[in-house]
Order: sequence, then C-alpha cells, then structure tokens
Amino acid sequence: MKNITIPLSRPDIQNQDITEVVRVLKTGMLVQGKEVNKLESAVSKLINVEYCSAVSNGTASLHLALIAFGVGPEDEIIVPAFSYIATANVVELVGARCVFVDIHPRFFNIEESQIERAITSRTKVIIPVHEFGLCANMPEIMKLAKKHKLKVIEDAACALGATVNSKFAGSFGHFGSFSLHPRKAITSGEGGLLVTSDPELDFKIKTLRNHGIEPGLVPQNFIAAGFNYRMTDIQAVLVYSQFLRLESILEYKSKLASIYSEEIHNPAIRLPEIPDGASHTWQTFHLLLENEKQRNKLMEFLKLNGIMSNYGAQCIPATTYYKNKYGYHSESEFPNAFEAYTCGLAIPLYNQLKEDQVQFISKTINNFR
Repeated sequence: MKNITIPLSRPDIQNQDITEVVRVLKTGMLVQGKEVNKLESAVSKLINVEYCSAVSNGTASLHLALIAFGVGPEDEIIVPAFSYIATANVVELVGARCVFVDIHPRFFNIEESQIERAITSRTKVIIPVHEFGLCANMPEIMKLAKKHKLKVIEDAACALGATVNSKFAGSFGHFGSFSLHPRKAITSGEGGLLVTSDPELDFKIKTLRNHGIEPGLVPQNFIAAGFNYRMTDIQAVLVYSQFLRLESILEYKSKLASIYSEEIHNPAIRLPEIPDGASHTWQTFHLLLENEKQRNKLMEFLKLNGIMSNYGAQCIPATTYYKNKYGYHSESEFPNAFEAYTCGLAIPLYNQLKEDQVQFISKTINNFR
C-alpha cells in the first residue's frame, strides 16, 4: 500500500454510465426532458412516494421546499446543530431564523427529545438531517410535528436508500430532499431530488424550479417568479444509470463499514453506531477521537500513510457567520455537535474502495498513538 494515495471518496462512474451520457449528448436534447422524467419516476417508486422533482443540487431542493411552505421573515426553523452548512444557509436565504438543537452523541442526528423545548409560536418547519446516511428518529419527529402542526423537510442528502423500520428516508416528512454530489452513493456531479406525496406541493416545486412556468401547459404560462433550478437530461441519465446499481452499491458499502467496525480496535477511537430498526447508506464513516488535537494528529498520520480524511460536518452555530450574527457559545449550548465537529473524522468509504484497502486503513488507525 506504500506510495498509493487512497482518496476520501471517488464516484463510481462505469463504462455503461459514460455510454448513456454519450447517447444523450448525440441526441442534442440536453436540458430537462424525458431522461429527467425517467429518473423522477424511478426514485418515486423506490421511496414509495407519489412525486419527485430533479433539481440542480441538494441545496436548491431545500430552498424550494422552504419557499413552497411560504417560509419567510419572523418564521423559525428547527435545524440540528451538526450538519453540512447548507441546511442552515437556506433558512437564512429565505429570511427566517435557524433554531439549533443538539444531536445525539452516538448517532450524530438531531436529538428528538430536545426538539419540543425549541418550539415557539413562530416555529414553522423542522428540518431533521439524516447525517452521514443514517435516518433520524423520524417516527418520533413526525409525532411532534403533528402535535404542534409543523411541517417537516427531511434533509436526506446522504441517505438515498436508508430506512427506519423498513420505511425509506424521504418518505416520512412533507418533503424529502436528496443530494447527488460526487460523495454520495450515486452522482450527477451536482444535482438534487425533492420528493413528496402532496400534489399541491409537487405543483409548486415543478413551477418554481422552471422560471415559474405552469407545469405541462402549452403554450407557456408564467404563474410565479421562479428559478432556473432544473436538472439537465445529461445529468439525469448519468444518475439513472448508476441508480440501477444502487442496491448493490449500498450493500458493498455496508460490507466495508462492517470491516472497519470489526478491524478498528484503537481505544482512542469511538466508532459510529446504528440504532435498532435502521439501515445506513454509509455516505461517511465517522470516527470520534478524545479531543481536537488528537483528531488533527490522526489526520496527519493517515496522510503520511497515503490515506486521505476530512472533517465530517460542521457544528453550524460555531462557524464564523452564525457565531458572529447570533452570538452562540457552541461548546456549552451544543456540546455533542461541538464534539462531533472538533473531534470527528471522516475516513474513506466508497464503492471503488477495496477490502484490502479498508484493512490497511484499519491497521494504520490501530497503529496510531
């Protein structure tokens, strides 16, 4: 393994995927069209929802969902304190305020028992994040949402194919949002998917993503001030070709995660866990160390051995923008999120990673002192 760099992630683009992209390129029909429709139908069927809208990226899908709910100034949106920063940024972009809730120390998802105390008369939406590909406790979150008459947008960016009690991520809330970034199991480079079973919400999304044009009407009728958040047919066919392998991709990634869990024995490392009844897509295998200094030392040690790693996600209220604007003291207010941010490390896990590479990475981690 010496002198070989193992990247943190690598998209699983195969020859048949390239062939499909070339086929679409040769047609000259490159923007949103029948390939997008085919992808949307396939995703809807998998997740068991009525509608899917393919869009330009996962941040756009969250943005559209908030706009469809009419979220704006004076509204409060409950967001986990540990996520990729886009989850919070979209709330800022519509003029609303993020109300952060700490995460579960073992599962890295929003701590559902702390949500209710964060709800006020201004709360409009809860955005649970399925961090790293593990579903949040959606049955409990949906009970709370129903009790307080709140909307739910699942940020399932990492979790296409994940389940809780055999029900798919994205199918619990009023919306489910997915990312197709290259670190995800399947990718279009940039891309997103927004699912729902509400026909009125679906109509709004399909209108807003396409300049406000009323869907399916000829001649065009502009009924809203919309965006250009469309996905191209080039991207859609690339994703669809990979989508046909999604089950085997997730099975293999689960196998690699099991090897890590069995082979890493360093007492300084805390391994990720999965609650009963949940399945994991393993977008990220996230380790926790004793402190930030040890985390940084492990990153450097892995790099010296040709292994790339990175921070898992952000403690969002500790980032410069949110700390300066709202004055958060994250270490005391969101201790679990702050620990996951400062002591956490993502190590390689992707479909092209080989079992012997996982064993080498595990051995290297065990040798870290």
